[in-house]
Amino acid sequence: MASAALSQESLYALQNKATQLRIESVRATSEAASGHPSSCCSAADIVATLFFSVMRYDPKNPKALNSDRFILSKGHAAPLLYAAWAEAGLFPKSDLLKLRTLASDLEGHPTPRLPFVDMATGSLGQGLPVGIGIALNAKSIDKLDHRTYVLMGDGESVEGSNWEAAEVARQYNLDNLCAIIDVNRLGQSDPTMLQHNMEGYRARWSGFGWHAIVVDGHDIAALVAAFDEAARTKGKPTVLLAKTFKGHGLSFMEDSPNWHGKPVPKGEETQKAIDELTKQLKPGNGTVHINPPAAATLPPATKTALPPSPYKVGDAAATREAFGVAFEALGSANSSVVGLDADVKNSTYTDKFGKKFPNRFLENFIAEQNMVGAAAGFAACGKVPFVATFAAFFTRAYDFIRMAAISQSNIKLVGTHVGVSIGEDGPSQMGLEDIAMMAAQPGVIVLYPSDATCTYRLVEAAANHKGMVYIRAGRPKSTVLYGPEETFPIGGSKVIRQSADDALTIVAAGVTLFEALKAYDQLKAAGIAVRVIDLYSIAPIDQATLIASARATHGRLLTVEDHYAHGGLGDAVLSAVSAEGVKVHKLAVRVIPHSGKPDELVDHFGIGARSIVEATRQIIK
Repeated sequence: MASAALSQESLYALQNKATQLRIESVRATSEAASGHPSSCCSAADIVATLFFSVMRYDPKNPKALNSDRFILSKGHAAPLLYAAWAEAGLFPKSDLLKLRTLASDLEGHPTPRLPFVDMATGSLGQGLPVGIGIALNAKSIDKLDHRTYVLMGDGESVEGSNWEAAEVARQYNLDNLCAIIDVNRLGQSDPTMLQHNMEGYRARWSGFGWHAIVVDGHDIAALVAAFDEAARTKGKPTVLLAKTFKGHGLSFMEDSPNWHGKPVPKGEETQKAIDELTKQLKPGNGTVHINPPAAATLPPATKTALPPSPYKVGDAAATREAFGVAFEALGSANSSVVGLDADVKNSTYTDKFGKKFPNRFLENFIAEQNMVGAAAGFAACGKVPFVATFAAFFTRAYDFIRMAAISQSNIKLVGTHVGVSIGEDGPSQMGLEDIAMMAAQPGVIVLYPSDATCTYRLVEAAANHKGMVYIRAGRPKSTVLYGPEETFPIGGSKVIRQSADDALTIVAAGVTLFEALKAYDQLKAAGIAVRVIDLYSIAPIDQATLIASARATHGRLLTVEDHYAHGGLGDAVLSAVSAEGVKVHKLAVRVIPHSGKPDELVDHFGIGARSIVEATRQIIK
């Protein structure tokens, strides 16, 4: 709606909506005896303008395909978001009084347990990267005309992830993306860096190639005009820099540094606050009109079925290379699959997919946080995003991974260049903590294929699994162990060497499986029989096979892994069998490694065949 079309009656109706959102935010946080009413009050005019004048959406169906999307990046203002949806009629306002209780999904910060939330927020600096995934999906893949709005706080605008996102949004000319910064001057413990230096904000965002509009965040007519200008701006994203005051509307709270995260005390003080806000309601019975989205349809999602594995037993291929082959095949099999890279696609082999399906491939350049956040945005639109980089570089995006896990996001992460076996590049490039990182998050599937056939099939399994999956892929070439007819269900394992006389079970995956096979041959020549398990699924783990093998080998298990000792394959095995009284011995990388030849490093750091043979002899002595 253009500003010229905003009548006095409509203006009053929107102002009343904003006041009502403040009242409901104060009432809900007071009832909960916790929350952030001051942060809700500063943004209430912005949210009222968006929900009741600007955005096109179905108030009874938040997931309507072509609805405009709203992301509350400043997640601590959740009561404001909940109040807006209640005001729109999605659920009764009485539900707002259950805020922050175990009986309600209106949590302290938004999560996708709610149908109108695409991604959990509250860890600041995440909303804009998610918005990029949603906006790019609409613009380049689904060809929908909906817009994406991301409401951020001025304090969180310092987060580096936002500036990664600012670069990527400009690179892809996301003119269907509009960020709004609630510049209320006050952070949690101090004033923000720029406080109300609005020209400073404008210069920063303009310098990043955005169309930057400075606006009075409490002037609804000006906000309507600014959002209209944003919608008319082509070829670049827009940011509204809204000058506001924390606690606006409440004289005792407004622009006060002592009210962050503090509710109004329940009782008489709450009533005084509500009375003060109620007096601000404008006369008349003006109503607002929620703009419906245009109709749109998309093809239904399909289950992915890849052709047979192209690898034969005895071939040599790196598992990272097999991932690239499988990923390219996925692109042909399932149009919902998308890929994301951070300038390593010629090392992870996602370049195969990117060249064939350029409109479904997002090059983030060196911006891993934005890459994972955008993947969560794609997943919120029903896509199946695969995110690939060196495993070590996922550490810088771990907070995004954590929030995606909270969101139960359907993203697939592929970490390559794992362990000391990458060789000369040295410890900064060696993913040695990635299993621990990923397995620590509830519900995340962790897979570690050892050969190309297993990798190919696990990529297919990951695409068909609903939820987060991490696949660990290695750099060096390895021999193909499995024929194309082999299956690899999530949660399984393969017993690849066994006899009735086995004295010990060796559990390995990736490069150490081949070291275990070398050790097996040496031990067999010395008259010592051992069992070897390929534990390609770390989480969930094949507990039954591990326990059965341990019982068959005198309660002895030896794990060997190209990973730090804490939280890796060995600890996963220990957790699975410890209640059965099984003794688990672990070989792992226990010091910060060094550059060198891959085979040399595997041996030097105690995870090679020589160390396995020595450990086996000691254990069974």
